[in-house]
Amino acid sequence: MKIAFVGGGNMAAALIAGLAGKLTAGANIHVIDPNPAALEKLHAQFGVSVAPQVAPADAALTGSDVIVLAVKPQSMREVAALLLPVLQQGGAPLILSIAAGIRGADLSRWLGGYGAIVRCMPNTPALIGLGITGMVATAGVSAGQKAAADAILKAVGSTVWLEDEAQIDPVTAVSGSGPAYVFYFIEAMQEAAAELGLTPEQGKQLALATFVGAAQLAARSDEPVALLRERVTSKGGTTYAALTSMEQSGVKGAIVEAVKAAARRGKEMGDELGAAD
Repeated sequence: MKIAFVGGGNMAAALIAGLAGKLTAGANIHVIDPNPAALEKLHAQFGVSVAPQVAPADAALTGSDVIVLAVKPQSMREVAALLLPVLQQGGAPLILSIAAGIRGADLSRWLGGYGAIVRCMPNTPALIGLGITGMVATAGVSAGQKAAADAILKAVGSTVWLEDEAQIDPVTAVSGSGPAYVFYFIEAMQEAAAELGLTPEQGKQLALATFVGAAQLAARSDEPVALLRERVTSKGGTTYAALTSMEQSGVKGAIVEAVKAAARRGKEMGDELGAAD
């Protein structure tokens, strides 16, 4: 499989690390980015070919089976304009977009009605191979292309396929933004540990190990997380006191509303970024 990346930032680098020498040889991966330092690093690490800009004369780009768009959402329309002449040469690659807020219909419109697009929403644990990506394909994506997209994102974690692109906004709110919620809770636990007299290092070690262990326990158990929570909570005990305090403070409701706010903002971004000229 020949894969071109437009954009060589952190998420692109994570994907390349998962792909090179595994799904395809590093020599079959091409990276386009205006940052020479990023290109030099990727070439040295993985043996990929590189270029500073999108160009129709770039044989590695025009010969790609998959083009991964890993640029900032605000740059996508400009990148699409540069890609249009490449696609008009007739290679028919799969376009795989990992940019937040860019709807498939808008990207297709910017690409002259191009139909083979898979929109993806990965998250930052992909940087260590533990990500999860929500994915949705447009009608013009073949079964083979869908399988290729799935294999590429599975190089950095697991995948969830969606039937309706509108579900991407909830996915963004839950898993795309989700690592920040976890980090926020870890910060709070570390702060509490310090106020209770533990050292910063002790608080960090205890909080991180608790999150990792609890997440693994939930992942490996067939039982609902509510039941796992109940088993830790003896009425009148320490955990009961903590959870009662959280309930009285409306913590669960606040988290639910926060995730909904993220989903609303995802939809707003789609409206803003996709607005016609």
